[in-house]
Amino acid sequence: MKSLLLPLLLATTAAHADPVTIVDASMEKTGMDWRVSVTLEHPDTGWDHYADGWRVETEDGQVLGTRTLHHPHVTEQPFTRSLSSVQVPDGVWTVFIRAKCSVDGWGEERLAVKVRPEL
Repeated sequence: MKSLLLPLLLATTAAHADPVTIVDASMEKTGMDWRVSVTLEHPDTGWDHYADGWRVETEDGQVLGTRTLHHPHVTEQPFTRSLSSVQVPDGVWTVFIRAKCSVDGWGEERLAVKVRPEL
């Protein structure tokens, strides 16, 4: 029995060993909305395991927008993708970026991004 549990434990640990890293994020005001650009890094292995999305959240976890990534980026690391038409509620001065991978789901790490309205 013990000999069967060790490989299962190692396989589970390996699947969670490489979370998506949020390298950078920026926001640009576009009319009444925001364009959010996020740079991610993840050791994508192909269709079986890849960074497949990120989202913009408020501090309390309200999702303001989600960017789905429809394919792996095995040879393009790190990579940047954008999401337009993100509406940030009045009075929110910081949003948070959370990333997702196809195996591990939504990560615990969040990157804080300051909302800077046009001056």
